[in-house]
Parts: sequence; C-alpha cells; structure tokens
Amino acid sequence: MTSVPLASVPAVSTPGADQDVALIVAQAGRRSGVSSTPLARTPAARRGLASAASAPRPAPRPARVSNRRSPLKIAVTLLAIPGLFLTAGLPAYAFSPGAGANHGAASTRSLAEAGAQGVTVAAGASAVTVARDGFTATSKEELAQKEADAKRALAAQKAAESARATAASFAVYGVRAEGDDYQWYNMPTESQGGGFSPFNYYYRECVDFVAWRLNRDAGSTSAPFKWTWSSLTPSGGNASNWANAWSSHGWPTSKTPVVGAVAWFNFNHVAYVQSVGGDGSVVLEEYNWMGSHAYNKRTIKASEVPLFLYPPA
Repeated sequence: MTSVPLASVPAVSTPGADQDVALIVAQAGRRSGVSSTPLARTPAARRGLASAASAPRPAPRPARVSNRRSPLKIAVTLLAIPGLFLTAGLPAYAFSPGAGANHGAASTRSLAEAGAQGVTVAAGASAVTVARDGFTATSKEELAQKEADAKRALAAQKAAESARATAASFAVYGVRAEGDDYQWYNMPTESQGGGFSPFNYYYRECVDFVAWRLNRDAGSTSAPFKWTWSSLTPSGGNASNWANAWSSHGWPTSKTPVVGAVAWFNFNHVAYVQSVGGDGSVVLEEYNWMGSHAYNKRTIKASEVPLFLYPPA
C-alpha cells in the first residue's frame, strides 16, 4: 500500500469537523498500518489529536441480562404455588396446638368444643343457683371423741335394758299386783297351752292387756266388749301391726303423749300410758315386758316412744 503524504493535501479548515477527521484518519492508519506521524506535522492535525485525547470517553453500555430462566427454578416454582393453595385450604383443626401423645387429645377437644357450640340453654337456667355445703374434714381428735360418745351411749343403753330386765324379774305371778286390774292375770299363756282371751288375743300378752284398758276407758268392762281383735287390728294380732291399723282406721297418732294412749314401740310391743309428767316423762303400764307375761310399771322419757296411738273413736 502506498502512503500519500498528508502535507501535499491542502488543509481545509472546517469548524467542528477537524477533530472528527483527525480521529477517523488516526483509526484508519492503525487498521492499515500507515503511520500517523505525518498527521502531527500539520497544526490542524495536532489540534485534532490533542482534542481527541482530551475528549471524554463515552460511558460503557450495560451488559445485556439474559431473560432465560433455569429449568430448576421453574420446577420449584411450579411445586411451590400449588403447595401454598393446599396449605390455605386445610381445615382449622389441622393447626391445633400440641404434638406427640397430646396431639390426639387436643384434636378431640377441639372437635368436642366445636360440637358443643350448638347447645341451646333454657331461659330458666340462668336463675338456677349452685348451693355449696360448707363441709370440712374431720380431725383425728373429733373422730376419737365421736367413738367415745358412741361407746358411752351403748353402755348406757345396755345398763337401761339390764335395769328393765331386773324390774321385770320382780313381776308378781299368780297374784294381782298393785295397780293391775287385768282380769285374766292368772290364765295360762300361749307357751303354757293357753288360748285366746275374749279380745281374741293370747292371754297375758301386751296386746291383750292394752285391749282391756281401751275397753275399760270406753266403759266396756264385760262381754260383749267394744274393742276386740276384729275391730282394733283386723290385719294382724302382733303389736307391730297396731300403727298400720290405726292409720287404716284414720285414728289420730302423735309424738306427744296423752293419758289413755297406746305407747307403740317398733320392736313388737305396746303399753298403756298411765300418766304424763311435766318433765317430759311418761308412766307406762304393760304386760309381758321383757317376756315376763306379768304386770309391769315403769317411767321413761316420752322421746323414747316412737309413736303414741290416741284412743280409738
């Protein structure tokens, strides 16, 4: 390639174009191997080169970012999105607190509470009040005291029974005792082969003696008697039947004693109330107390008698 000296070319000064021409020529020389030294000989070329050297270089263009997505990222995205929707659609009890052995109990409790929300409470239930009794624990000392009291009461009961048995042992047989107006005091008892009295009870039994006293008080002292087994206790002759018989007849009964009433005991015994004391005691007359088949008289507290059968009307 032949080099043409630039000095032979007339210099044409074009405002604003000298710098561009100098830059183009310099680049063309580098590409073609032509030395650019002669360009520096002209004042215009030197000015263009100086201007080109001092001119600011253009900012580099940003690197292009590829929009291509990785297959792995696409797969993870496809799996994550359905998982979010499935998690949002799970029922509320799937997030119940508790794990391990207590997880089943927590789920069961949550289901039970959900089912209990539909219970309808009656309007009157709000007026119901809960009563709480003031129970307290019993100490050892109190238990010991109660046991001692029970033993003393049992000993007193046995002593009273023994005294009553002793009193019955002094009953008079074959001879009418003072205060005894029972007409059949010496008749044989059932165990002795005896039969029924005019009242249709066995001789010298408690029920036969009381039947006599009821007739006496009613003014019936000889046959035909007003009160007999058939009119007093037709359901049975034992003393245990007398309270029911009074109830069936509609006759009055009470816990308060009166003279002439029948003292009824729940251990198959009856007695006649002879008098009532002002101290809450009663005087009883009876036959066959403690199995004696004889007349007996004793004073006891009225509270010891379960029921008083008032004289029949």
